[in-house]
Amino acid sequence: MPQPVLGILTLYLNNKRQLEERHIYQRMIVEGQKLGLDVFVFTPMDIDHKRKLVHAMIYDPKQRKWSRKWRSFPHMIFDRCRIQRSIRFEQLKAFRARYKNLNFLNRPLRDKWTVYQTLLRKSRFRPYLPETTLFHNAGNIYSLLKSYPTVYVKPINGTGGRGILKIERVGKDHFYIQGRRLNRKIIPAQKVHKSRLVPFLVGWRGGKRFVAQRGIQIELPSGRVHDYRMLVQKNGQGVWEVTGCAGRVGPPRSITSNLHGGGQAVPMNTLLKQISSNEEKRLEIRRTAEKLSIDTATYLEDTYDALCELALDLAIDRNGKIFILEVNPKPAREVFIQSGDPEAYHRSIIRPLEYALWMYKHKVAPS
Repeated sequence: MPQPVLGILTLYLNNKRQLEERHIYQRMIVEGQKLGLDVFVFTPMDIDHKRKLVHAMIYDPKQRKWSRKWRSFPHMIFDRCRIQRSIRFEQLKAFRARYKNLNFLNRPLRDKWTVYQTLLRKSRFRPYLPETTLFHNAGNIYSLLKSYPTVYVKPINGTGGRGILKIERVGKDHFYIQGRRLNRKIIPAQKVHKSRLVPFLVGWRGGKRFVAQRGIQIELPSGRVHDYRMLVQKNGQGVWEVTGCAGRVGPPRSITSNLHGGGQAVPMNTLLKQISSNEEKRLEIRRTAEKLSIDTATYLEDTYDALCELALDLAIDRNGKIFILEVNPKPAREVFIQSGDPEAYHRSIIRPLEYALWMYKHKVAPS
């Protein structure tokens, strides 16, 4: 049996061909060698379609150097591409369409609104979904604000806390608004009259697609917001398993807790202690969150297409009730290093490799 080959598909961040997660890919290549898996990195720009070759990025752990080498197409592809507003993303869509018959560990997930609607169809998930609507006009926002004191407006395909707006009702005719622009710059809280809210929202939307979501009370006694990042992955037996969970605390004046936006990661139990001093209660919350996350991943894969990892952003309110804020199919891993959980970080690197080996043995290798 030939050595299995895994290609990590990614996108350059800019025209200088910089990669966002080069250090992660480096770790995956090194760990892959230990497992007997040949791993290289490539982008849609690195394909010679006529010769059916890949100008692959190779890492040599002995020399600690990256180099290029022409390679055949890999047996399997681990798609790590995130949405970009660039020609590179258009090239990615063309690649996925042209080579759709290749063996992908994971396929693209749908946007926030579609995923919400998909989960809403299943009674199992409804109690964990904060009410959400597509943002067509200001009327969608006002409708939610009649039922809830706080509403969040999010880009339908946004990541990293970009473009999120928090609207808080203050009295009959006034609202507090604050948020993060698409460049992650914080907008300080400001009080506006309802007559100014509509033009502000129209300008914020700017013709792009957003969802509006009921706000959950996730402020800590310090006033800083927090949530939880739960990572589930396929293991070496092809089964979904929890890799780890960490809490995230946003910086002062921020409405989001994302690490890229200045948030910090802490152990999950540290934050749960602020909900309950009872260890059994905290353990029950954690077990419920873990089972919910695995069930969500299983259902979304059954509904759409192949998946091998998902990160769920969870809110847990002061009563211990869990909410699914959103689902991320291309999760980062640094949250576990920052929260002091190196074992979960190591698992997050290893599990896609172990799953690739399982997939090769059971679905790819010539019989």
